[in-house]
Amino acid sequence: MLIREATEEDWPAIWPFFRTIVAAAETFTYPADLDQDQGRDWWLLTHPSRTVVAVDDSGTVLGTAKMNRNHQGNGSHIASASYMVDPARSGQGVGRALCAYTVDWAREQGYRAMQFNAVVETNVHAVKLYASLGFEVIGTLPEGFRHPKDGYVGLHIMHLRL
Repeated sequence: MLIREATEEDWPAIWPFFRTIVAAAETFTYPADLDQDQGRDWWLLTHPSRTVVAVDDSGTVLGTAKMNRNHQGNGSHIASASYMVDPARSGQGVGRALCAYTVDWAREQGYRAMQFNAVVETNVHAVKLYASLGFEVIGTLPEGFRHPKDGYVGLHIMHLRL
């Protein structure tokens, strides 16, 4: 697997699983009805932020991550990131590779920490993955997320000191 900078030409490969994940409304706080242009504008970030794709040997996009400053001004030393893995590629280590990549990027860029603002507590695979890489739940917003199947569930704030 290769992780590289995402380009506009990657968007047609990202969009199908991006749309599926966002429309499911189980893990992201994005509007479930984002159209393709809105999704591209929200996901494909420009410098100094960054968006990458994980691809296999044939160039097939397996997943993607975006990384950015979490806060502005005097809080601009905290990074954040978001991840989407093609559900057909789940369980193949794509999410772990992307997460590790973004942590390394944040360190290289001189950030002091990473913070995830809204990790849905029922997204147990993501919570477990982040914890395995050293992230801690530092707080939970009770009933902060309206899950389509589980009702109101908490949103974790997760933190990793770099």
